[in-house]
Amino acid sequence: MVKQEIAELKKLLTQNKCSITRICGCYVDGEKNKKTEFAQAFLALPEEEMFKYFELLRKALSGTLGKNLLNLEFPLASEEEGGTQEFLLRLRNSKLKDGELLEAFYDKIIESYDYVGNYLILVVHDVYDVPGRTLDGMSMEDASDEIYEYILTCICPVNLSKPGLSYDQAENSFRNRVRDWVVDAPDTGFLFPAFNDRSADIHSLLYYIKDAEDLKEGFVEKLLACPLPLSAGGQKETFQALVEETLEETCELDVVKNIHDKLNEMIEEHKEEPEPLVLDKNEVKTLFASSGVSNEKLEGFERRYDESAGEKTALLASNVINTRTFEVKTPDVIVKVKPERTDLVETQVIDGRKCLVIELNGDVEVNGIKVR
Repeated sequence: MVKQEIAELKKLLTQNKCSITRICGCYVDGEKNKKTEFAQAFLALPEEEMFKYFELLRKALSGTLGKNLLNLEFPLASEEEGGTQEFLLRLRNSKLKDGELLEAFYDKIIESYDYVGNYLILVVHDVYDVPGRTLDGMSMEDASDEIYEYILTCICPVNLSKPGLSYDQAENSFRNRVRDWVVDAPDTGFLFPAFNDRSADIHSLLYYIKDAEDLKEGFVEKLLACPLPLSAGGQKETFQALVEETLEETCELDVVKNIHDKLNEMIEEHKEEPEPLVLDKNEVKTLFASSGVSNEKLEGFERRYDESAGEKTALLASNVINTRTFEVKTPDVIVKVKPERTDLVETQVIDGRKCLVIELNGDVEVNGIKVR
């Protein structure tokens, strides 16, 4: 899925465009016991509750592609009878009206979800009448192409509200506030099937994780059985290791600066594309070569890439580089520069010492004080 398709589905999670047919939930305590369950028609909810559920559901479709939102594909084995994809397909097709299927779904989540504390499992069923599109991208609401039927699942922590004082209007006084259990924004969630090319793709799903560095591998492996990519931080560390191991003793400021500048240019040129810029092994090698890495240093690059990242692993460009700043760090000093002005930073040997030199243009401030 690309960001435009995700945005299209998020727009459905409003009162005016809502087509959700059913909502179900299971409240689980810290001992993995089911405390209560509910299931009902979504449009029968009171308006205030509906808005709260919309807010939770939209969170599960929020974040950055490649970081908080991951496109996952099912292996073929999971699509056979008894497989994870086949189970989710039956759950969707049941429109959440099969009590036994729902119980089995809750049990699978409780068994695989590693969380200390209480949480609420929310799942909704929706049927979206996908409007057609003109060649210039305009929607034709009265010209439906197809029906997209899906389920959206959220796992929301439930925590005690903070202690404090509250005002009692009837008594006209302040008193200790009664603490109650509050449903927080989702920690994890997924959309099945994926909405690829504005159509149902039963071979994949969209996975949401609040903490981009905690992908909950065990949960995904047991419940979804989909292979996970490297986390955003893992991709950055892998890329940095590739640069250091490839360049070795020639890993100098100028070459690293060139790699940073080239990547920024590539991201800028790609920004109008719906899909984020992804670099495979050959593209990373080409990036290094065009940034000044010698052929001699690139001789063992394929082997190093396979060992560090994996033969078929691709890296998201926005994950491996900070597009907002260029940072030079020593044990005692950190220098940050706008990425488009890396030309202001260079190294020079002064009085026999290797120095970082920064050209000063315009006004200079120290602790907010303009200095000459």
